[in-house]
This record gives sequence, structure tokens and C-alpha cells, in this order.
Amino acid sequence: MEKKYDVIAMGELLVDFTMNGKSEQGNDLFEACPGGAPCNVLAMLNKLGKRTAFLGKVGKDQFGMLLHDTLQKVGINTSNLLMDDTVNTTLAFVHTFPDGDREFSFYRNPGADMMLDENDVDPAFIGQTRLFHFGTLSMTHDGVRSATKKAVQAAKRSGALISFDPNLRPPLWSSMELAKAQMEYGCSQCDILKISDNEIQFLSGKEDYDEGIRYLQETYQIPLILLTMGKDGSRAYYKEMRVERGGILCKTIETTGAGDTFCGSVLNYVLEHGLDNLTEEQLGEMLSFANAAAAIVTTRKGAIRAMPEKVEVLRLLGQ
Repeated sequence: MEKKYDVIAMGELLVDFTMNGKSEQGNDLFEACPGGAPCNVLAMLNKLGKRTAFLGKVGKDQFGMLLHDTLQKVGINTSNLLMDDTVNTTLAFVHTFPDGDREFSFYRNPGADMMLDENDVDPAFIGQTRLFHFGTLSMTHDGVRSATKKAVQAAKRSGALISFDPNLRPPLWSSMELAKAQMEYGCSQCDILKISDNEIQFLSGKEDYDEGIRYLQETYQIPLILLTMGKDGSRAYYKEMRVERGGILCKTIETTGAGDTFCGSVLNYVLEHGLDNLTEEQLGEMLSFANAAAAIVTTRKGAIRAMPEKVEVLRLLGQ
């Protein structure tokens, strides 16, 4: 049966306020960039020609409307983007350091994205996708956690592939034990895991990346694990293979959305080539493209509106 969507993602949709210089009075200026990891991933998939939809909640306020309109502009289906008239849209202020790294201040206690509950999840909608993608920020609190689990189970029942990105943000968790437990749940459900260098050490308790990944492979039998290492590039672990591609150097202004751009590129490759018989050459091709796409995003502000076109990525690879 032909599915209506290639990818449905669920989770946080918020406004990232990123620093953008100083005013004449010397005050910090912030730019309101639509963001949130799941829709960043979908925005990249859209650029690559995939049909996407989002499940989540924003506030019925000016930021919620901005996010709704942004998703429509980039082509992400908003039929299951809900508006909460009592709780405001979640906001994140991103403070960027000179090396491009960043730290977040979240305004989310509560934020509308946390207000999604089981009744908001329509299994028939979830059943219309080839692949379902989620992270842990929709698992920080009880109601939205049960909504996430309901959606994951509906996706599994419909035969969809499951993709998971832990996207660890310590300030949003009541305890790191709870964060780890939800990361473990995600690993137990997914076919594709995208994990960053600091997350693998946190989750596996092992300093060595390869040992950490081996632990995850043995514990959860995840077919494809992708490790992102920032400017050092990325690795794919698949069956007995371990393929690595270096990062691409460019003029980084901020790293917000780089991992999500990488993730969207990888999911696109899996949708086009399947998950069963990938070769070492294909894994290398997949990583090279994803690394290049992520590099381009680090040269721009924000994420959802900053995703590169396929030709831009191929041009960078061609150089």
C-alpha cells in the first residue's frame, strides 16, 4: 500500500533566539529562528523531495503562528500541529561561544510542546508514514511521554521504520536518570539511531566510541547507528561494518541544526536505498552527503529555513 508520507516526526517545535550582534546601545540582539530538532529533520527531507508531516503542539500566540506558517512555507504538513490556548509556545535562547559551540536557556515550564497527550495522537495518521522519527524532548514529562509511546507503537504496528535521535538537553530534565531511561526506551524501539559523541558516552558509560556503540548494538540490536562527531565528521555502524567520513571545513557561525541536517540526509538515503543490504560504499556515500549538508547549515543562522538544496550539497562535495 502506498503511504501518504515518507516521514512523520513528533516532538518539540519552538523558537530559537540566536544572538545576532549588538544594538547601537550595546544590547545583545536576538533573531527569532523557527526550530526544534524534529522539524529541522523534516525541513531537510523536504529539500530532498520527501513528503513530510509533523505531530506536535505550539501555543496559540504570535510565536505559535510563526511556527505554523513556517512549516507550511517549507512544505511540512501541519494537519496534526495543534494549538494550545492556555500555554505559550516554548522558547530557547541560544548563546553562541567564539568557537561556534553554544548553550541553551529554555523557557518551557511549561511550554506548549509538553502539553501534547495521548488523546492528541491519531494512530490512523501515524499509520500513513514509511518512517517515524522522534527524540527525547517529547519524553521529559508524563503526558507527552505517553503520547510519544503511543505514536511509536502505532508506527511499529503499521510497519514503519523507526528513527530516534536522543538530542540530550540536560537543563530540560528533572534528573539525568530519567533522561537516560528515556534514551534507553528510544534505543529499544528504533531501527536507525543518530547519536552524538557526548551522548554515546553518557548512555553507554564508555569513553571509547566504538566500545559504546558495540554495547548499544549488543543490547538493543539496532540495525543502523550513526555517530556524529562535530567537525571531525561521522561514522556509520551497520552489521559488521564501521565506515567513517571526515568533516568538511567551512566558515561556521553556529552549529544549531547541524545534527538534524545530517539526520534528515541519512533518513533520505535510507528511504531511497532501504535498510537491508547497504554496502560499505553506500554507507560512505551517505555519510559524505550528510556531512556536507550539515557543514552548509553551520554557515547560516537557524535551521528550518537554512536547509541546503541538494545541488548546493553536491557542489560542495564536488569541490
